[in-house]
Amino acid sequence: MKIALMDSGIGLLPATAAIRELRPDADLVISNDPDGMPWGPRTVADLTEHALLCARAAAALEPDVLVVACNTASVHALDALRAELEPRIPVIGTVPAIKPAAASGGAVAIWATPATTGSPYQRGLIAEFGGTADITEVPCPGLADAVDAADEAAMDRAIAAAAALTPVGTTTLVLGCTHYELVADRIRAALAGIAVPDLVMHGSAAAVAAQALRRLSPETLAGTGGGTLTVLTSGRPGTLPAAAAAYAEGQALLAVPVR
Repeated sequence: MKIALMDSGIGLLPATAAIRELRPDADLVISNDPDGMPWGPRTVADLTEHALLCARAAAALEPDVLVVACNTASVHALDALRAELEPRIPVIGTVPAIKPAAASGGAVAIWATPATTGSPYQRGLIAEFGGTADITEVPCPGLADAVDAADEAAMDRAIAAAAALTPVGTTTLVLGCTHYELVADRIRAALAGIAVPDLVMHGSAAAVAAQALRRLSPETLAGTGGGTLTVLTSGRPGTLPAAAAAYAEGQALLAVPVR
C-alpha cells in the first residue's frame, strides 16, 4: 500500500500523521514545493501548475491514492488534478470541516488563508452546510508561512491578528488550512477570553485520512507495506523540511525509514 500526500509545505504533516496512526505499514510519498511556496498568493493558473508539478512527481511513483493535503489547492486545483490522474489514481481533496462544525449551531468561526476566505468554494460550503449556525470567516494572512518557517514570533503575530477578528463568544472553530492544525494549541490559547472556555475545534486531517483509506480497493487494504517514507521537493528527490522537526507530527516522521 502506497499513499501520496502533497502540499506546498508542511501542511501535509497532520494528515500524514493521521494516516500513519491508522496504517503504520503504509508506504508514504510526500510531495511538497519549496521552490514555489507559498501557493496562496499565486494566481489560480499558476497555483494549478505548481500543484500539477507535485502531483505528477508523486504519480510517477505509482501510489494507490493521492491526498491533496492543502485547502487552497483543493479549492482551486482539485478539478485539474482529478482530470489528469483519475481514475488511475484516486485524488482526495481537503474540505474545511464546516458541516460538522455547524451541525450544533452556535457561533462558528472559520480561520483560513486569504485565498480561501470568501472564495466561492468556501461560501458554497457555508450555504450548503451552515444551517442555523452564525458563521464568521476569518482570514489569517501570514500564518501558514509562519508555520512553514517554524517562526514562533511570526506565528504569534498572525494568530493574534486573527483572534482579534474572531467574535467574542465563538463556540466552534474550523481550522480551514492544514497548517493550522500544527499550532492548534497556540490558537486555543490566543482565543482564551474571546471564545467560550470549552471551544470545539475542527480540523480535517482525521477525516481526510479515513477518506483516503476508503478509496483503496479491498485488495490494497488487505496488503501490507514497509512503512517507508519518500520525500519529493518540487519534483526532485529530497528530505523533510528542517521546520518539520518543530512539530510532533514531523518528529514522528523523522523516525520513519526513508527510501
